[in-house]
Amino acid sequence: MKKLITIIAVASVALLLASCSSSSSATNLDAAAFSQKTAESGVITLDVRSPGEFMVGHIQGAINIDVESPAFESEIAKLDKSVTYAVYCQSGRRSGIAVETMTKDGFNSLFNLTNGIADWQANNFPVVTS
Repeated sequence: MKKLITIIAVASVALLLASCSSSSSATNLDAAAFSQKTAESGVITLDVRSPGEFMVGHIQGAINIDVESPAFESEIAKLDKSVTYAVYCQSGRRSGIAVETMTKDGFNSLFNLTNGIADWQANNFPVVTS
């Protein structure tokens, strides 16, 4: 009987955790870990802010696809879903939306800069302007 109760308890906890988990496959990273991720070979850095924000300052090598643009989904559809993407915005809100959309579209290796480029800059990581 004790073994049955333990099995039921473990199953209940597993079910609870599964129902509370996010549907996103993105891993949230702080600025230091995100910097390391963007330095890895083959990782594409994706800035999902507006073109104006991108021009003011972005992470070296980033490509810009505005998550709030009506063309966002058609633009990400052109990307290779098999590679790794490091995604960021200003504060983390829009990149969260972007990785959710990308996950639904079949991307499975996504990393999100938790507090955005604001945290990146607060930690003295460099930005470039264009």
